[in-house]
Amino acid sequence: MAGVISPERIAAIIEDAPAWALIGLTAPREGLRADARLEVARHVYGTLYQPVDAETAQMALPW
Repeated sequence: MAGVISPERIAAIIEDAPAWALIGLTAPREGLRADARLEVARHVYGTLYQPVDAETAQMALPW
């Protein structure tokens, strides 16, 4: 299931996003909301497209 992209998997990934970003999605300032959206998007993208052979205990590089 790790390789399948589904709405349920995306929802689970979003749930695991950094708390500050999830809270920031509702911030009153547009700049904070934009930063939060970008962080959540980076988290989802990084989780979906991390190398298949990466160990789960190993941190991914930030690029």
